[in-house]
Amino acid sequence: MFRCIVLVPSYNSGLLLRSTVSAVLAVWPDVVVVTDGSTDGSDRTLDDMLPAHAGLKILHLAQNGGKGHAVLQGALWALQAGYTHALTMDADGQHPAQAVPDFIALSRSAPQALVLGVPVFGSEAPALRVWGRKLSNILIDMETGGAVKDCLFGFRVYPLKPLVMVLQASRFMRGFDFDPEVAARMVWQGVPALNKPAVVQYFNAAEGGISHFHYVRDNTRLVFMHLRLLFAWARRVCCGKPLSSS
Repeated sequence: MFRCIVLVPSYNSGLLLRSTVSAVLAVWPDVVVVTDGSTDGSDRTLDDMLPAHAGLKILHLAQNGGKGHAVLQGALWALQAGYTHALTMDADGQHPAQAVPDFIALSRSAPQALVLGVPVFGSEAPALRVWGRKLSNILIDMETGGAVKDCLFGFRVYPLKPLVMVLQASRFMRGFDFDPEVAARMVWQGVPALNKPAVVQYFNAAEGGISHFHYVRDNTRLVFMHLRLLFAWARRVCCGKPLSSS
């Protein structure tokens, strides 16, 4: 039986966490929020919503372990609760809650597949962010044989069992390297990839916009991630293994 839950990892997301979760609950009843060692009080802002929403679950992690760690903990809980799939989305309001039903419907029609959002940027999107992801996407296109069209966009539907298997097999993919590497390694494990456009909304500081991306630290992490993937890609090519099952 296909059962999908929306999984929202959150670290110091401020007021945007509540508005994000409210927008999702308006279109989908099952949501698990994983507060990843938040220290800004946002981890308690949803407590009063629990009595009115039976499908809302909040997992509080004592220490910040990174997005991949939070997704893994949420995925393990979801599997135990009987869910088969999870749609991941950021807590900062950038991902389109109104697209949740369409993405889940596509996943239901192809439950074995990884459904990847492909961002559609508006004029308010920072040019540095838009152009900065192009190199990663050029590399991931080669590493996955063209299966993954955008590797940094976290609005996705994962089949839970292969997601957990790939994450538990590696000590990496716990921070900003999570979104690109997990997509590549799931494709290498034979999970088909479907790509679907989704509109992105950026908020400035006056609107409560929050970014935990550190250009030096996280770009360095991405460089080492692609070195890992390129080395693994070269081994797969030399051994004649497929890069994509889609």
